[in-house]
Amino acid sequence: MPERNFPPPPAATIADDELLEGDEVVVIVDDFPDIVGLLREFLEQRGFPAVAAGSAGELRQHLATGNVALVLLDIGLPDADGMQLLPELKQSRPDLAVIMLTAVTDLQTALVCLRYGADDYLTKPVHFADLLTTLRKVLEKRRLTIRNRQYQRQIEQANFRIQLAHQLAMKMNTAYLSMVELDEILNAILIGITAEEGLQFNRAFLALFDEAGETLEGRLAIGPGNREEGGRIWQDMVGRGLRLDDLLAKVESGSGRTDSEVNRIVHALRVDAAATDHLLIRAVRERRSINVVNGHCDSPVPLELLGLLQEDSFVVVPLYSPSRALGVIIADHFVTREPIVDERVRALESFASQASLAIDHCRLYMAMQEKIKELEEVTAVLESNKNLLIEAERYSAVGHMAAQLAHSIRNPITAIGGTARLLARKTDNRDLLQFLEMMTREAEKIEKILEDLFSFVNRSKPVCRRMGLGQLIHKSLLLHFRSMEEKGIRRMLRLPEIDPEVEIDPELIQQALVHLTRNSIEAMPEGGELMVEVLVEDKEVRIVISDTGGGSGTADLMHATDPFFTTKQVGTGVGLTLVKRIIEDHGGSLRLQNRAGGGVRATITLPRAV
Repeated sequence: MPERNFPPPPAATIADDELLEGDEVVVIVDDFPDIVGLLREFLEQRGFPAVAAGSAGELRQHLATGNVALVLLDIGLPDADGMQLLPELKQSRPDLAVIMLTAVTDLQTALVCLRYGADDYLTKPVHFADLLTTLRKVLEKRRLTIRNRQYQRQIEQANFRIQLAHQLAMKMNTAYLSMVELDEILNAILIGITAEEGLQFNRAFLALFDEAGETLEGRLAIGPGNREEGGRIWQDMVGRGLRLDDLLAKVESGSGRTDSEVNRIVHALRVDAAATDHLLIRAVRERRSINVVNGHCDSPVPLELLGLLQEDSFVVVPLYSPSRALGVIIADHFVTREPIVDERVRALESFASQASLAIDHCRLYMAMQEKIKELEEVTAVLESNKNLLIEAERYSAVGHMAAQLAHSIRNPITAIGGTARLLARKTDNRDLLQFLEMMTREAEKIEKILEDLFSFVNRSKPVCRRMGLGQLIHKSLLLHFRSMEEKGIRRMLRLPEIDPEVEIDPELIQQALVHLTRNSIEAMPEGGELMVEVLVEDKEVRIVISDTGGGSGTADLMHATDPFFTTKQVGTGVGLTLVKRIIEDHGGSLRLQNRAGGGVRATITLPRAV
């Protein structure tokens, strides 16, 4: 057949390649093959795939097996009336467009066709320009109707999702406000992610950074350990009619369900924060979600993570506050194997933002409670030991002053008194005797004062009893709590898991610890770090007190425990002397050393109780 030149198409609102989608076609229904062939050739030249049908039966076959968008339907068919087919076509295929073709130019016939659902009406012989215009107009109307319905459905779905998200946010916020323990908050977060009224993920894992921010550690998880179990859990929840409020209430009451298998998985999850190329650390560091699909994403996926989760499709969403990274949420569809679409990821991101605030606020609350508890302990210790610091220094000073007085005053006073008594026996002069007797009496008074002073500070043997060191060290540090807070000194206490027992006089050992701690604090006027560590060996226990102050010269350390030796502008210099004496009275030793990085290390060695 020779190629025909058809008239150009008119301008369109929607491009021709958008009027039909996928494998949609136009069906030309007419019992005249020449007309069908001509129309089909014309439409295909204009980019509209077309097929022919010579009867109503063939039309039904095309409708059953093909994707028909529009039908050019002749009224007079050998096996049916085209007008009578219209209700059937419209009922079975509401989106099907129909243009009627007929040689009858009767207005009433056209109106009946339109009333039965035809989109337009053309009379034979068909002009190609009119056909193309009508075809495009009808297909545009059809496409706009379908798109409008799709958009309406999307708007309704979006509105429904917004309502669900709002309801979920309100319920979760109520739950967060009623919970104070971090584990309760974490459990509530996981329930919100996996519940039917929540985000509907099958499983969820929570990993948080440790206190120092050096390690990302798996903390808690929820979900089935295997796919069969997931089906049973779901049926159980449906059968019992459990809703989100019920599940959150169980968490708050402490009766929430713990899934051993998923928690075994999450507890095995540990990632060094320095591993910046690791998928989980990258998500936190870049503060973006990462959707892993079939083991692949825009970042390398660690094989050990895939093996641990036993799932190759999951989403990682970071948890962070304005000041620091908190951790990550890992969620998947382990049971249903549904793909995790962008919409679900965005919903989880919004949920994670609220969860991050809840975690951060919970930690701040816990820190505040810990601080309050610590302050209460400090107040109680200070109240019960308020005179300990003053008494320890006064006792030490008086004792060593008495030692010096013994050498500096007692011998001269004894000589003066003895000489006065000797002279009194050798003279009869009343006036002279009066002065000599006065000298004798005053010398005796001074000797008596010295004897009383010696009696007051007389070294008593320690009253020892078997006890642990941990609580004693803790109380000694609490006595200096305010001073350390004011100077910005960080304190670190490292005790063995089993508190070692020693035979000590607790009051004397606490005096020694108080003196050493105070010396370390005074060595760090601009702040620093105070470390107290207890080391246990076979036959002895060592208490090591280290500071980051300026240290002391070698000569100063050698004389530090000498009576009245001091490098301070204020002080008696007898504290370390008292400490040394107390430790030695317990059969131990005191050693002072300069630290390599600055500061002084004081080591108390005591015999271990047997």
